[in-house]
Amino acid sequence: MNAKMPVTMDLTRTILAVLFIGALIAASFWILLPFLSAILWATTIVITTWPLLLGLQERFGGRRWIAVTVMTVLLLLVIIVPFSLAVSIIVDKVGDIADLRKAVAAFTIPPPPGWLDRFPIAGPKVAATWGKYAALPREELSALLTPYAIKALRWLAEKAGDIVIIFLQSLLTVIISAILYAKGEAAASGARRFAQRLAGRHGEDSVNLSAKAIRGVALGIVVTAIVQTSISGIGLVITGVPAPAVLTAVIFMLCLAQVGPALVLIPSVIWLYAKDGAMWGTILLIVSIFAITIDNVVRPFLIRKGADLPLIMIFAGVIGGLVAFGILGLFIGPVVLAVSYTLLETWVLGGEPEGEVAEGD
Repeated sequence: MNAKMPVTMDLTRTILAVLFIGALIAASFWILLPFLSAILWATTIVITTWPLLLGLQERFGGRRWIAVTVMTVLLLLVIIVPFSLAVSIIVDKVGDIADLRKAVAAFTIPPPPGWLDRFPIAGPKVAATWGKYAALPREELSALLTPYAIKALRWLAEKAGDIVIIFLQSLLTVIISAILYAKGEAAASGARRFAQRLAGRHGEDSVNLSAKAIRGVALGIVVTAIVQTSISGIGLVITGVPAPAVLTAVIFMLCLAQVGPALVLIPSVIWLYAKDGAMWGTILLIVSIFAITIDNVVRPFLIRKGADLPLIMIFAGVIGGLVAFGILGLFIGPVVLAVSYTLLETWVLGGEPEGEVAEGD
C-alpha cells in the first residue's frame, strides 16, 4: 500500500496541475476575447507589411521608432480616415428616405437594347426579364421597388448603431499593430520557440509557412482589389457615371470584403442604358465583365506566389474561411489549412524530407 502511495499522489498532482493550467488558459482567453479580433487583425497587418517596415527602418538609418511612427500614421490614414468618411456618408444618406421615395416613384426602366436578345446563352432570358419589368406601369414599378430601397436604408441605419464599436476596434487594431512593429522580432522568436517545443523543427517550419500564407493572401486580396477598383473607376469616369470617386471608394471596400464590384457596376450599366443610350452602356458593360472576372486569375496567382501551396488548398482556405469566420477568415482559413497540410505531409512521409524517401525507395 505504501509502494502505491507515490503513484497515486503523482497522478493526483498531475490531474490538478492540468486542471489548473486549463483553467488559466480558459480565463486568459475569456479576458482577451473582446480584443481577439483586433489582435488577429493587427497580427495579419504586421506580418503582411513587415518588409515595408524593415525598408523604412533601413532608409531612416536603422532608427526603428521613426519607421514605427511612419507605419502607424499610414495605418491611421488607410484604416481610420476612409472608415470615418464612409460612415459620415452613410449617416448623411440615412435621412434621405423621403427623397428616395420620390426618386423611386419617378424611376422608369427603358426597354432592353435590341442586341441583348442576340447575346449568347443568357441573352434571351435576360432580355425577356428586362422587358417584363420595363413594361410595368410607373406606379406598379414604384410599389415593387420602394420596399427594397427602404429596407436597404434601414439596414444601413441599423448598422450605423455599431459605429462606435467598429471605430474603437479599428483604433485598437492600429495601437496593437504599433506595439507589434516595435517588438516584432521578440514576438516572432517567441512563436517559433513555442512551436519548436511542440513539434520540433516541423513546428518552426509551420510558423514560417503561416507567415508566408498570411502575406500571400493579403497580397492577393489587396492587389486584386486595387486592380479591380482601378479598372472599374476608369470605366466609371470614361462613361460619365455621376460621383465616380464615391462609387470607386465603395467598389474598393466591396472588393476587400470579397463581394466584388458587381453591386456598383451593374446598376451603373443599367443607368447608362436608360440615360445615355447603348454606346456608353455597352462600353461600361465590357469594362464591368473584365473587372468582375479578373479576380479569378490575379488572386490565385498572387496567393500562390506568396505561399507555395496547392491551388485547391488556397481556394478552399479562402472560401471556407470567409464562410466560417467572415472577412478575417480570408486569412485564418489558408493559414489553418497550410499548417494542417504541412504537418500531415510530414507525418505521411514519416518525418523525412521527400527527396530522402524517394532515394530510399
